[in-house]
Amino acid sequence: MRPSSLYSPWARAAVAGAAAAGLAAAGLAGVAHAADGQAPLPVTITGTDRVDLALDGAEGEPGEPQIQLGLTGPGEYDPDSDTDPEPIPNSGYEVTIDATALKGFAKVGLPRSCDVDGLVAVCRSSSLYPGASYNPYWSVRLDLLDSAEAGDHGTVKVTGEGEGLAFNEHTVDVLVGGPELLQKKLPAQPEGFEAGDTYRAPLGFRNVGAMSAHGVVLRLAGSRGLSFPDSYDNCSYAEENKDNLIRYRQVALCTFEGDFKPGTAYELSEPIDVKTADFALGDIFSYGFDAIGAEGADTLRAGGGHRQGSGETLTLKPVGSGQSGDYTKYAEIDLATGNTYDLDLTGARVAGEQGETVTVDVGLSNHGPAWLGSLRAGGEPIGFTVRIPEGASVVESPCRPVNDETPDEYLCFADTPFLEDDARTFPFELRIDKVVPGAKGKISLPDFDNPREGDPSNDTGWIVLNGTGDEETPGDSGGSTGGTDSTGGTGTDGGSDSAGTTGGGSQTTGGTGTAGGSDTAGGTTGGTGGQSPQGGGGDGLLASTGSTALLASAGAALALAAGGVLFVVARRRRAGGAA
Repeated sequence: MRPSSLYSPWARAAVAGAAAAGLAAAGLAGVAHAADGQAPLPVTITGTDRVDLALDGAEGEPGEPQIQLGLTGPGEYDPDSDTDPEPIPNSGYEVTIDATALKGFAKVGLPRSCDVDGLVAVCRSSSLYPGASYNPYWSVRLDLLDSAEAGDHGTVKVTGEGEGLAFNEHTVDVLVGGPELLQKKLPAQPEGFEAGDTYRAPLGFRNVGAMSAHGVVLRLAGSRGLSFPDSYDNCSYAEENKDNLIRYRQVALCTFEGDFKPGTAYELSEPIDVKTADFALGDIFSYGFDAIGAEGADTLRAGGGHRQGSGETLTLKPVGSGQSGDYTKYAEIDLATGNTYDLDLTGARVAGEQGETVTVDVGLSNHGPAWLGSLRAGGEPIGFTVRIPEGASVVESPCRPVNDETPDEYLCFADTPFLEDDARTFPFELRIDKVVPGAKGKISLPDFDNPREGDPSNDTGWIVLNGTGDEETPGDSGGSTGGTDSTGGTGTDGGSDSAGTTGGGSQTTGGTGTAGGSDTAGGTTGGTGGQSPQGGGGDGLLASTGSTALLASAGAALALAAGGVLFVVARRRRAGGAA
């Protein structure tokens, strides 16, 4: 029988999230006590707590570890901050990974950076920081021996020891040939599907494991533009990550009792309705069945503010063995992909004497109807350029110069999500070095065919200094943005796109002093797309509107990508851990 303590990846994430808040508080308290010599500092061993090994060897990519282990030190550290955490003084510690219980059915690849004796590894370090980001981590690979049989199981025990430190014991339950549920693939949204419509999702799973699942749990997840209008009495409903719209999800957990046999497929008694809001665009719906049983579902609901449904009972029915090509490990879909937004750039007309400093408020607003969630990109910013009118120089701005060669052109970024009724202001302080009547500076989004932009005519704005009233400002008046217009001696506006490309390549942070404080840290769709572990594969929306659009050359794009990789590698190296 499958141990009830074995949880799925998303179950572990929920349980770990609930525990993290308590551990953070405990960690801060531990630091204070340790300073007084009253108690050791608490250090939490974290990581994978369940591995299911399939008899056909399909439990993972060849050579890739299934067990990831790490440490969370006492105190708090924001991994998105600009400073490194201070190390916690200690006289050294060791973490022991004991996999002797797997002897007889699994080959264990223990971390090479540790001292390994048979199926036991002792990992020594003195590197310890608040939080988890900079601390050591270890990976373990499991492969089945020829003697393995369905039902074989064992526990990997992970313990720690160090003077003045108190470690928890972490366990990893390993099961051979247990139930393995693949999800029924979701059909594409119907032709003509629009924001505001309801998607009918036929959900199901196929047990491709070697053992029956004794009860299953269904998890539904929808981003900000999605909701579940129906209520079932064997489901509970909640909201997750309310303070982060990229990771925000409306969720439902539904439990089903009974034995779900290997080699059999099951489907819900009726499709699930997923309602899209009028502002929905590229919103993500995901679902997954997992064999964690009712006890596991209760753990997921704990502390999550779930409310019980009150309608009919949702049931499962067998549908034979199912076609293998109809099922996948992760199931999700982007909905209302045809909706549009209306970005509007505005400048201002100001006047002043030579030597005077004036303020110009550059504006970016969205008239909807859609929001720009940037869910697949994890919060990719919207980029646009601002050319400074002739005769003026910048005293202060929330943006940065494109490069040294074009000091009169600035690159600005607006963080996403950018809501359907959002507006941001970017104040520029300009010193009038020389009065040039009718001097103009163009404000523009990248010039390309964007099918999600509902009204391209207002994608251009203008700064006019000491205007004469005869200046042409296409875009501000709703005219075409395709024409070129002289900026009064500083060159034509046609160069703004190439300048944007250069600026995009040199930009290294998400939000560069822009108004609005939305999180722009690149995330994974694992965080943004329910269960999916896939990385942020751009959704084609912000990638074609934001900073990526400014990366017109492949070289610039590769340089930006390489910069991100180097940052992660450097950070990992500072952590001092290795597989």
